[in-house]
Amino acid sequence: MARTRKSKSKLRAALAFLTGCALAGASPLRGEDAPAAATANLAPPLSPTCAAPNADIAAPTTLPVLAAALKGRKSARLLAIGSSSTVGVGASSNGKAYPAQLEAILEHALQGTDLEIISRGVSGETANVAAERLRSEVALAKPDLVLWQLGTNDAIARVPAANFEDTVRSAVAWLKENQIDVVLVGMQYTPRFARDPNYAAIRDSLRRIAAEQHVLYVRRYDAMRYIAQAHANLELMAKDNFHLNDLGYQCMAEHVAHAMILSLFSAKPRGSAE
Repeated sequence: MARTRKSKSKLRAALAFLTGCALAGASPLRGEDAPAAATANLAPPLSPTCAAPNADIAAPTTLPVLAAALKGRKSARLLAIGSSSTVGVGASSNGKAYPAQLEAILEHALQGTDLEIISRGVSGETANVAAERLRSEVALAKPDLVLWQLGTNDAIARVPAANFEDTVRSAVAWLKENQIDVVLVGMQYTPRFARDPNYAAIRDSLRRIAAEQHVLYVRRYDAMRYIAQAHANLELMAKDNFHLNDLGYQCMAEHVAHAMILSLFSAKPRGSAE
């Protein structure tokens, strides 16, 4: 959706100021002086069909490495790994997959910056397999931030939640040690697994990891469930009723972009993840 010139100018000015604060380790706004509505106005607007409460999309944290890259180089490289939702299975074209749509949204929102998203999804991949190839993918891409879409295949494969949690926590810690921001993109919502205990256990694991490691966690399940309940006739799924369709990937990209922008402008300390 198009922004006015005034709002674009406001966003550019805010980006310069807030990324400077992030580099200095300072919080640009303090406590009660940083209402959620103020930062929400800086995020790309959600389309009516993809609208969901902020709390169902993510809990903003900070993205210091990405902020520094945007301030210093005016560019950043993002690596997207994951399974079929990263590949774009169910989309009508590669351009409709979530990484491609996300790149367009972020570049439109962050005027004057150049963001490249390198998509390295593998259909059917579980977290332990992704973690094994993560080091080589990072060595090749040299990203400022990793988008890791995960959890659904582990739940379906009945991977024990404790094993999943250990794998992801170790990989996230390694990324942070190497000065790479992390965004965990959570599980998709499907009524078929809404009451599955292993599905719930993996979701709980992702929440814990994000809180402990202070990384951004996009609550895809919660946002998709909200949309499904608010728009009974809206179809986000492909014909197999499991993978997303073009609209589903659009909403996924909008939610990830929304969460990232709010986190770039967030005054919350890194220890405040929920």
